[in-house]
Formats: sequence, structure tokens, C-alpha cells
Amino acid sequence: MNLYTKSSRYAKDLLRFYVHWNAQALFRQKIAPMHETSRLGFLDATQEAGKAFYRRQIEGSVVMMNLLKFRQIADYSGDQDLAPSHEVSGEEAYRLYMKHTLPFLLAAGGEVIFRGKAGPFLIGPAAEDWDLVLLVRHQSVSKFLAFANDDEYQSGIGHRTAALIDSRLLPLEQVS
Repeated sequence: MNLYTKSSRYAKDLLRFYVHWNAQALFRQKIAPMHETSRLGFLDATQEAGKAFYRRQIEGSVVMMNLLKFRQIADYSGDQDLAPSHEVSGEEAYRLYMKHTLPFLLAAGGEVIFRGKAGPFLIGPAAEDWDLVLLVRHQSVSKFLAFANDDEYQSGIGHRTAALIDSRLLPLEQVS
């Protein structure tokens, strides 16, 4: 496969990722505004961030560092079909998301390599604290994009949205 073919396929995967995630973000923004407004939440990738991710041209595996802040009570107003029959915490909604997600992640060759309880930074903004940190390894950027664009995986993303008030997703590449 030549570089042009690889880049072209990569660009198509990235475009599908943008369209799908941005459509989800617009839907949630219009239907389910954030109720816990004390913190500016980031739940979806922006087009600019996606372009920057693409331009990095990461070769080999990529590790996604997830910083997660849970809602006290999960907000399923944007995806009521997924809502449990009783009120659940954001942490429990995220467990439902992970239960749904893991088979798709593993099928795409990904793996959770670290899951840990977080808290305030030792060095960093005091106002930013996190409940959970996940490190997820994907075999390649294209495998990550294929995973993220899988329609069956996407059918459970509402659990993640209901669970979180804020998040960060930082792609990491190994250096020698």
C-alpha cells in the first residue's frame, strides 16, 4: 500500500469519525444541555482536534489517556432508550458504557492497560479533579477510528454521555 492510499483511507476514516461524533454532539447539545454547570464539560472531539490528531501521523500503537469526571446522577435525557429503569450514578452509567464497549474494543485489537481512581492534581489546576483515569491501547490510529466508527459500539455511547460531566482524551504515542 503506498503512502497516498494509506493517507486517503486514513482521511476517510477520520472524516467518518468527525461526522458521527459531531452529529452526536449536536444532538446532545440541543436535546440534553449540561445540567451541572459549575464545570465546563468536554465530552466530544472537535473538528480542529481531530484534524490535529490526523496530522500527527502516529505510526504504530496509540494509547488514549482518558480523564473522567462523573455526574452525581446520570443524565439520560439525550438517550432515554438506554436509561436504566431506576436512577443511577454517573459512575454506574459509565460501568454500563464499559460493559457495552469492551467487546468492541477487544474485537478491534484494543485493550484497557490501566484503570485507576483519580483525584486532584499534585501539579496542575486545583479546580480540575478527576474521578477515573483509563489508559486504552489501540494497535493503530486506523484501528481506533474503525472502533470509534462502529455503529454497534455507537449504539451504547449514550451511557458515556449520561455518565460524564467532563472528560479529556489525550492520544499518546511511544517515543524511543
